[in-house]
Amino acid sequence: MHLSSAHHAHPRTPGEEQFALAAEVLALLGDRTRLTLLHALATGEADVTTLTEVCGAARPAVSQHLARLRLAGLVNTRKDGRRVIYSLRDGHLRRLVDEALNVADHRLSDRPVHD
Repeated sequence: MHLSSAHHAHPRTPGEEQFALAAEVLALLGDRTRLTLLHALATGEADVTTLTEVCGAARPAVSQHLARLRLAGLVNTRKDGRRVIYSLRDGHLRRLVDEALNVADHRLSDRPVHD
């Protein structure tokens, strides 16, 4: 894999706390359902019913994943009547999800074609 310098690299050498928190965020993104949920929320707010339809997982599983994301501070919630509406906490997470998917796109396009 080729590593090139990033245009928006972290401005200073991260400390242990930054590495620990970054590893926690990346571990949360390492789950396919949570990544799908975050990708769906990158386009705007959604409730559990909508997010369940988007990711195709069982509603209890989606609720548990959303709870983990909320506890980690990656998503915000607000009430709309009886519904809980979820949204991404900030644009950094949206860009991180986009970049993870871009890496996947590049890896898929680099695969050799087999007959």
